[in-house]
Amino acid sequence: MDYKKTNAALTTITRDTQELQRDAANIYEAVMICARRSNQISVEIKQELSQKLEEFASYSDNLEEVFENREQIEISKFYERLPKPTLIAIKEYEEDNIYYRRPEQETDV
Repeated sequence: MDYKKTNAALTTITRDTQELQRDAANIYEAVMICARRSNQISVEIKQELSQKLEEFASYSDNLEEVFENREQIEISKFYERLPKPTLIAIKEYEEDNIYYRRPEQETDV
């Protein structure tokens, strides 16, 4: 998913707990679904950022040379301005874009 084009809120907002648990058995299950998706999103964003910043990595052992790369700073600022992974996950959950299953309900009889 392209997290750069997400329409998730940039700040924390109050949510209706009854609306969050509409598909889940209870609020705790809904929170766990969002938490697991949030962890996945966080890993994906971190990998993407690491790949982009790896281009600017210098492998010299000289401590006196400190390079300040403007492009690297801009990339870092862009990723800092993205919505937090938890907010993206909650937005996906509200829009029914998260697939989840309950293993206890699956019976292979």
